[in-house]
Amino acid sequence: MRALRLNAWKSEPELVEVAEPTPGPDQVVVRIGAAGACHSDLHLMHDFEAGTVPWGPPFTLGHENAGWVHALGDGVTGLTVGQPVAVYGPWGCGACARCQVGVDTYCENPAGAPVPSGGGGLGLDGGMAEYLLVPASRHVVPLPEGLDPVHAAPLTDAGLTPYHAVRRSWPKLPPGSTALVIGVGGLGHVGVQVLKATTAARVIAVDTRAEALDLARACGADLALPAGEDAAEQVRAATPHGRGADVVLDFVGANTTLKLGAASVRTVGDLTIVGIGGGTLPVSFFSVPYEVSIQTTYWGSRPELVEVLDLGGRGLLKPKITTFGLDEAVHAYHLLAEGRLEGRAVIVP
Repeated sequence: MRALRLNAWKSEPELVEVAEPTPGPDQVVVRIGAAGACHSDLHLMHDFEAGTVPWGPPFTLGHENAGWVHALGDGVTGLTVGQPVAVYGPWGCGACARCQVGVDTYCENPAGAPVPSGGGGLGLDGGMAEYLLVPASRHVVPLPEGLDPVHAAPLTDAGLTPYHAVRRSWPKLPPGSTALVIGVGGLGHVGVQVLKATTAARVIAVDTRAEALDLARACGADLALPAGEDAAEQVRAATPHGRGADVVLDFVGANTTLKLGAASVRTVGDLTIVGIGGGTLPVSFFSVPYEVSIQTTYWGSRPELVEVLDLGGRGLLKPKITTFGLDEAVHAYHLLAEGRLEGRAVIVP
């Protein structure tokens, strides 16, 4: 079968022929219907090197995956061949306390995982191929009625990641609250939708690109502002009594966006850094409003993925996608790197 593989750090992936996988006990082979192209894949190609993460090439790219059950290993129950499914991307040990409640992202026994702190497309073969071997059936999630694999695939990361970030701040997003989304890209535009679907907050979006601001409005943002020196002042002016945003979600994570987030957040608010733009945020007693909670998040849990897929099946989450064939995948990544894609690129083998 054909697969898009990263063979070395700091290199372009290559489309090559590899053997079709066969499932072992409790394993599942998924016939890929779609695989999302994520900005973090660009970091794998261009920024990572030996020692950055506890795994490395070669492996097939693609950690946002959905399709149909193709083959079942011995002992697998609850799934049938031909069933439409999504794949939960982070693959932990399955035995520690966090994995047992579906939070494989924070597995505390990485030595017992298929690959430490990774998964399909992140150290192990992912879904930018015709078939994907999933090492444990618990990572395979049936799709709800009305949700096809092409639209489900980006929800496994571009939907799950912002959903997890928003969900942890639900207590701070009642009626009368304000949420600020910084960066309306592949994750940020879904983050706007998550906020509108699951909270009563007023949503403000900030981005440098006019087309991204248009996308934010189309996704339900109540106010879309261009990034600039006075962006924080505009955000505060748009909140009751100028108090600032109750929750700030930074989907970029660069120095400028972190500074904007810290200047825009309300006292006792949440500032959540989702993007891995490499920026830093100085924190001292007077550098941020009192009792602001600052956190990073990584992906989300399997139970949260079930909730995300339910929202997708009901039409409440609709990532904006552009589809590409497997032979166009490298081109899709080039467009992503150049900032010429709106929303999410999805590879359809």
